[in-house]
Amino acid sequence: MINKEIVINGINRSLVVGSEDTLSTVIRNNLMLTGTKVGCNTGQCGACSVIMNGKVVRSCALKMRRVPDGAQITTIEGIGTPDNLHPIQMAWIAHGGAQCGFCTPGFIVSVKGLLDTNPSPTREDVRDWFSKHSNACRCTGYKHLVDATMDAAKVLRGEMSMDELAFKIPEDGRIWGTRYPRPSAIAKVTGTTDFGADLGVKMPEETLKCALVQAEVSHAKILSIDVSEAEAMAGVTKVVTHKDIKGKNRITGLITFPTNKGDGWDRPILCDEKVFQYGDAIAIVCAETEKIAREAAKLVKVELEQLPEYMSAPAAMAEDAMEIHPGTPNVYFTQKVAKGEDTAPIFDAADVVVEGDYFTSRQPHLPIEPDVGFAYQNDEGKLCIHSKSIGLHLHLYMIAPGLGVEPEDMVMVQNPTGGTFGYKFSPTMEALVGAAALATGRPVYLGYDYYQQQTYTGKRSPQFTSVRLAADKDGKLLGMETDWTVDHGPYSEFGDLLTIRGAQYIGAGYDIPAIRGEGRTVCTNHAWGAAFRGYGGPEAEFPSEVLMDELAEKLGMDPLELRYKNVYRKGSTTPTGQDPEVYSLPEMLDKIRPKYEAAKKKAAADSTDEVKRGVGIAVGVYGAGLDGPDSSEVDAALNADDTVTIFTCWEDHGQGADMGTLGTAHEALRPLGLSPDQIKLVMNDTSKAPNAGPAGGSRSQVMTGQATKNACELLIEGMKKADGSFRTYAEMEAEGLDLRYHGKFTAPATDCDENGQGKPFCCYMYGVFMAEVAVDIATGKTSVEGMTMVADIGKVNNFLIVDGQMYGGMAQGIGLALSENYEDIKKHSTMRGAGFPYIKQVPDDMEVMYVETPRPDGPFGASGAGEIPLCAPHPAIINGIYNACGVRIKELPALPEKVLAGLQAK
Repeated sequence: MINKEIVINGINRSLVVGSEDTLSTVIRNNLMLTGTKVGCNTGQCGACSVIMNGKVVRSCALKMRRVPDGAQITTIEGIGTPDNLHPIQMAWIAHGGAQCGFCTPGFIVSVKGLLDTNPSPTREDVRDWFSKHSNACRCTGYKHLVDATMDAAKVLRGEMSMDELAFKIPEDGRIWGTRYPRPSAIAKVTGTTDFGADLGVKMPEETLKCALVQAEVSHAKILSIDVSEAEAMAGVTKVVTHKDIKGKNRITGLITFPTNKGDGWDRPILCDEKVFQYGDAIAIVCAETEKIAREAAKLVKVELEQLPEYMSAPAAMAEDAMEIHPGTPNVYFTQKVAKGEDTAPIFDAADVVVEGDYFTSRQPHLPIEPDVGFAYQNDEGKLCIHSKSIGLHLHLYMIAPGLGVEPEDMVMVQNPTGGTFGYKFSPTMEALVGAAALATGRPVYLGYDYYQQQTYTGKRSPQFTSVRLAADKDGKLLGMETDWTVDHGPYSEFGDLLTIRGAQYIGAGYDIPAIRGEGRTVCTNHAWGAAFRGYGGPEAEFPSEVLMDELAEKLGMDPLELRYKNVYRKGSTTPTGQDPEVYSLPEMLDKIRPKYEAAKKKAAADSTDEVKRGVGIAVGVYGAGLDGPDSSEVDAALNADDTVTIFTCWEDHGQGADMGTLGTAHEALRPLGLSPDQIKLVMNDTSKAPNAGPAGGSRSQVMTGQATKNACELLIEGMKKADGSFRTYAEMEAEGLDLRYHGKFTAPATDCDENGQGKPFCCYMYGVFMAEVAVDIATGKTSVEGMTMVADIGKVNNFLIVDGQMYGGMAQGIGLALSENYEDIKKHSTMRGAGFPYIKQVPDDMEVMYVETPRPDGPFGASGAGEIPLCAPHPAIINGIYNACGVRIKELPALPEKVLAGLQAK
């Protein structure tokens, strides 16, 4: 131990700390300044940034022995407070810089360090600074963070006032369709939002800290588990194994498709008979400190019998492969698509046929905040689980039988969440902390490190896809044939639904009269497949969008014009045979055409022998909702002070569920003349709000938005007097009228049949993407120099929030196209190793243009938003590479060595 004297946020502190403790640990645990966040814990994300003696440092990588005595340290708490914001914080709010908000304190501290030393930075100066200090953001696409920095600098130089940055409510009082800041913005920019790990620091004294005993092989039979030495260690309360779990010890995948050959009960809470993937949880050590728990976990002895590891779909499909789950074939679900006439005669007679084989990779979600949660039994004896869940009621029903708890005896709560991008559509540690709390009878806390985040959470399922297109000599599409294979890892949850996406989205956006194809879900021993933004769309649309470019080349047509000829118009139908609800794609292509023509001329003019430049285009389509008659429920209540409270489980990945709820409710409650601050939000607690359904498939704005609208309209109707005015709370109570109203919405949609035909969604989203790329001929390295998107997501609830979704999605598309992967378990277990796109990998030249076509079934004409920006930026980039240098990449990611090999092959 050492004694340190430091000055933190202007206050002298004398501390006794461990010499090997990190500065971030001391700031958070000793000083309880939890505004400083810890993400990667290896200095790769910048969330923990503080200023020490005038320099920005990453506090998670700085040992206390290296902190000088008397060091002057500034954390986010020393920059501004909720009632006294710093200009940087105000600019962050104005530009929507805080989405999930987990990286926000680190960025704001970093910007403070920049502007203290360079009060007049250029945009490139800002980007260089963030790159130098490893400030990483997964949500925003960075552009808005640079915008915010530039405006903050203007305020500090006296060229702009704080008032000019602040949002002004229009004279008509309407906030729908504006840039009204999200309700959580102030807390996020001041570091006062308590994320899961912050709440963990503040848990009761009796809380046990958990550490997992995890598999270090991908497939094995468990012969024995010996916990005796670990349980004998001082400070260890209990080591929980499968023997301590009273229920089925399984997480159910809630299989709903009768053709699925599995029963959905294939994922253990704690492994009992077998290990199915690297990182599987075998035991949970519950101890007085996290350090003790992790040390004791090393003492648990697990005897295994190694089994063959099937790390890809082709390996698991081999004739001699054993069944990973005995009794269930490794190929456990098949989906056909059959639309229109038989395709064989069409292909025989077609003027032009093109075909190709494509592969989309196991993309990791790479949130800055690792998975975290805690559990306890409340005073009513109910098991309460707090986590990053984006499917609270869904997860309750998935884990309750496995834990041996009745659903009515469980409560699920979502903590403020540092991004999930879909991985939390699956329960990850919810059942683990539930099991530990039940086994010990004490509150328990579990926080993953980044290695665990990578090795024990789901990933985008890789997909092998073959596509054939037939067209006449003028470029009119006549038919399509498809075959796709989904590597869904060892656990079946939602794997069938994902495979159905191939039938819905390969070739989506185009009028293709005849389609035949078949896809399948395969069980393997690699990382389990979890939902990831776009859920099947990026996998399905990559092959068909690249093949459209190949068709254009064979026809001698411009790729944009080929698309323009074939996109949905009146009389067109989707791959499922559904009439599109709107026909805006021609208008969207017209909107991007001038930029596309200018970009092609610029690319030709700027290409050199050393660096070739090109332009790529792609179309994306995605449905807003879960298939068929999806439904959602929300309550609205009148309060004693005549304000209104909305009770909803519209879960928040960081996308802005609070603003989605507020914007929709405020618009619906306009007859009452309420200001936004007169609408209160009670969100994401199953004991307080009804089942709105999970926040996935871009369903929330449509489904939960409509339920919110319906609840508000019922409340208004209940308050209305005969003369058209409205009752007060006191009048409602005096008349014995209901004060709380239940809104529900069920989508006017149908499930698809065995041939993939039906009307699965009432609302869709449409995107047109253009990528401007540069390829270094000597190395094969591709840089994206510009991205443009035309988006039609219906009427926009809030442009500040939706802009963030579009730009952030495109940035993730750049990662998917060029760098991101989780194939090599060791190599890809860190952010940098997995190909995380930092600011220099994402261009500053990004633009989003909107075509707002009102949706008949969306609340106030809105559709969903989150999925569409990641559905097709990556094929646009890949098409741009070919346009630049003539190399066609068909297997993602397009690493430099792949492009270079293509160049050398030429």
